[in-house]
Amino acid sequence: MRLLFNITLLLLLTACSTTQKPDTSEESLTLTGVLWELALIQSMDDSVYAPRSPGLFTLRFQEDGNLVIRADCNRGRGRWTSDTASQLNITQLVSTRAMCIPPSLHDRFISDLNYTRSYIINEGKLYLSTMADGAILEFVPGQTTSVDQ
Repeated sequence: MRLLFNITLLLLLTACSTTQKPDTSEESLTLTGVLWELALIQSMDDSVYAPRSPGLFTLRFQEDGNLVIRADCNRGRGRWTSDTASQLNITQLVSTRAMCIPPSLHDRFISDLNYTRSYIINEGKLYLSTMADGAILEFVPGQTTSVDQ
């Protein structure tokens, strides 16, 4: 719970900042060009969900505003925008609907992405916060790519 509180506090402080970071900030440099792998999802009720294997849930933010996802045995795409340093909106999210090996976080992952409102990169990890602080999604960098796929 303390970790979730600290992350939420960091997100709120960043969101309330009156100065916008320049485009050369760590966030804008590292959000794209990295395959982000889901490490865990922590809900406000202290429930923690982790993928059964690394690399099953990934995000790749492309510089053109496209988002490529892997959600367990499914693949998907969407659009992302970030008008301020910590704000993040994911829209037009679509994915295949294959039946993955249970238990799967597919539905939870897709739902949380649809409600994402802000992000922060701290100590090399990406944290996405959902609307009304419903959950925090923690990602670690997978592989760095020179060209987004």
